[in-house]
Amino acid sequence: MGRDYVIITDSSNDLPVGYAEEQGVVIIPISFEIGDEVFDGREKTLTKKEFYDRMRAGQGTKTAAPNINDIEEEFEKALSAGKDVLFTCLSSGISSTINNAFVCKEEMQEKYPDAEICVFDSICASGGHGLLIYHAIENKKKGMSVKENMQALEELKHRIVHKFTVDDLTYLQRGGRISKTAAVIGGMIQLKPVLHVDTEGRLAAESKVRGRKKALNQLLAEMDICTGGYADKQDVVLICHADCPEDAEYVRAKVEEKYHPNKIIMSEVGPIVGAHVGPGTMVLIFEGDKR
Repeated sequence: MGRDYVIITDSSNDLPVGYAEEQGVVIIPISFEIGDEVFDGREKTLTKKEFYDRMRAGQGTKTAAPNINDIEEEFEKALSAGKDVLFTCLSSGISSTINNAFVCKEEMQEKYPDAEICVFDSICASGGHGLLIYHAIENKKKGMSVKENMQALEELKHRIVHKFTVDDLTYLQRGGRISKTAAVIGGMIQLKPVLHVDTEGRLAAESKVRGRKKALNQLLAEMDICTGGYADKQDVVLICHADCPEDAEYVRAKVEEKYHPNKIIMSEVGPIVGAHVGPGTMVLIFEGDKR
């Protein structure tokens, strides 16, 4: 395997709480604001339930990419201990985190010229990024070197399919993704968009249906379309929800019934992604022929 290495990432990955840390992954918290309070994700944070209750009460939200100092600090800890680094983060199509990481890599490479510092743009978000981290952990367990792991993730990331729906268009409107008029009219007629993360790692519209149950079924229909040659060999499926566990269980049961994946990971959408999509968001992540 060569030199030991540390997998470092940000807190936007929406894996189950504590899972990545238990596997030795270093998580760099992303700060967020709700109402007039700032939470650094370290000493000061909120439960996901508290966060979404405050969103429902009308409190505004903001997020910020990890600063260069935070990334540099974690790079330094690993490199000074004689270990290499595999860094992955939220898609460059959504966040500027990757740019800060490349700046850190350049600085650290001068100080540690013999070290391997791999900075990896996931072009994924939420549970999609989480699924890549899951595989990064498994690849390391199999004995892959840091370069081999990054190459495997580069090949995999284009097959990670994100399908999700939001329950309230207000939050997309606040983020500038739809107009206020579209949000109001859509809310009146119970319009529910189904969205995805495209090949460049950007949020994009897929389709629109009326009613929550139809939206959940549309997620499953999109899975039927996109799995392609992977329909009968789903390894790990990740299902994330923003404070709507009953809907997540409905989707889980349908996926289990049809695809029988080796593993289904159930998790919650955290504040970093949730700030932009709101409570009631449902995310379905799987491997497919196309995004």
